[in-house]
Amino acid sequence: MWKSVAPLFTLLSSSAALNVLLTNDDSWASANIRATYDALKADGHDVLLVGPAVQQSGKGGTFVLPTTNITAPGGEFGTIPVGAPYFGQDSQNSDFFYFNGTPAAAVVFGIDIVAPKHFGSKPIDLVVSGPNEGQNNGPFVFTLSGTVGATYTAVERGIPAIAFSAGNGTHRSFTTNSGEANDPANLAAKVVADLVRAVSDKVNVTQERLLPLGVGLSVNIPTFGPGSNCTAPPFTFTRLTGGATVDQISIDPTTGFPVTQNIETRGINANINGVREDPGETPTSAGCETAVSIFTIDYDAPERIAVPIQKRLRKNIRADNLP
Repeated sequence: MWKSVAPLFTLLSSSAALNVLLTNDDSWASANIRATYDALKADGHDVLLVGPAVQQSGKGGTFVLPTTNITAPGGEFGTIPVGAPYFGQDSQNSDFFYFNGTPAAAVVFGIDIVAPKHFGSKPIDLVVSGPNEGQNNGPFVFTLSGTVGATYTAVERGIPAIAFSAGNGTHRSFTTNSGEANDPANLAAKVVADLVRAVSDKVNVTQERLLPLGVGLSVNIPTFGPGSNCTAPPFTFTRLTGGATVDQISIDPTTGFPVTQNIETRGINANINGVREDPGETPTSAGCETAVSIFTIDYDAPERIAVPIQKRLRKNIRADNLP
């Protein structure tokens, strides 16, 4: 059953002004994150940007802190000189900070060190990660993506969080943004602002959370905009599984070195949790629809699956080793 949430946006009259921590894995100077900052600010949110000093794509949830100041070749797109401190503030916008660590570390640095100075005693209402330069579909990439890694780290810290990943995958500096509405960075930023507006509609964040504890969203935006037949992709509720792929290794007959291919397996697409009839995010975002998947950081198997396994194992394991 396909559930488009796009009609929500024609009904929204107002949404809460939020305290938003914005991060990513493509660096603090990417076109996507800066355009998203502008879009969220235009909607009245108080936005604090804390992003990696350099491109940190593919780091997943790895947590690496800096042990030196900025080394050669410096910050991404020449934005930070060699020898600069491991974290710093933009000279032209006091809302912008870089941190020379992995995305998961950067978001925690934002939560623990920068946000208390920026927001004071007010809590962070939402962490927005991305939009990533490229999609992050399926459970396999969920564990590899720095954009998603920063998101589930924030959720683990008890903060509602949303990962956004855009099909337009060019690694670009914010200085290349054309300023036109159809610039891919601005199109992706509009998707972010629209969904944040829907999530926060009629929510009093002083009394309730935007998302339940331990729950986050992963949003995959299709390739759209100039040069594409897709111009206004609707939102569709999806699941991580369903058409998802995982890597397979083979040996290249010419070079003799290992290479990978994407394969669709039953294991990665086992339909265990979530809304079982929702479509998979991988095929959904391959078309002209924005996939919205709801995830939880509770990795335990459901009780209906865990209990029979426990019963079977109890028969084969000494009783004094199990409760």
